[in-house]
Amino acid sequence: MSIDWDRVADDLDAFGCAVLPSLLDADQCAAYAAGYADDARFRSRVVMERHGFGRGEYRYYAYPLPPGLSGLRTALYPPLARIANRWQAALGLEERYPDAHGDYLARCHAAGQLRPTPLLLQYGAGDYNCLHQDLYGDFVFPLQVAVLLSRPGVDFSGGEFVLTEQRPRMQSRVEVVPLGQGDAVVFPVHTRPVNGTRGIYRVNMRHGVSRVHSGQRHTLGIIFHDAA
Repeated sequence: MSIDWDRVADDLDAFGCAVLPSLLDADQCAAYAAGYADDARFRSRVVMERHGFGRGEYRYYAYPLPPGLSGLRTALYPPLARIANRWQAALGLEERYPDAHGDYLARCHAAGQLRPTPLLLQYGAGDYNCLHQDLYGDFVFPLQVAVLLSRPGVDFSGGEFVLTEQRPRMQSRVEVVPLGQGDAVVFPVHTRPVNGTRGIYRVNMRHGVSRVHSGQRHTLGIIFHDAA
């Protein structure tokens, strides 16, 4: 996995998100998307409209995770933990994240957060995902990753990944992130530090997906904390 983590850190600081180009190849993307119908892989299914989350649906993977997904989660965590720890220090927060993902999961599990959070999302024409945050308990790792599995302009149209940044005493800022098949976006789960004229302050982040105009869109979501 060849990723310029210095560039990722700079983009996260500047824009609140960073793209990891070609994290998965076309065959891997197709395999994940095709696996949506395999009930044995998942612990639950959520129809978004029933809960006011938007339209579309998603499924949470069960443990044990598929080997490729488990390996991806484990490999992405350490460099993201270094960024997260720098953010914690900048915000004056005491909590630090361990170097290895297994050690962080042990913290989650000791606190009763035992359910895996990686998920597979499926959207059809007219579907969308309302702005939200993926908080599942007291332990929240501050960065997460979403991988686009479908081909924009071929498998679907519309359906852009969107971030909003709620700045204190200012209007919200919006970031639309263009992705190709296999590209991933790294973004904050909840908040991030921003360097202002009076020093570093915290902004609140939400993410979602705009309306899909046609076709079908699949996304792989990689969240690093488990759920209560």
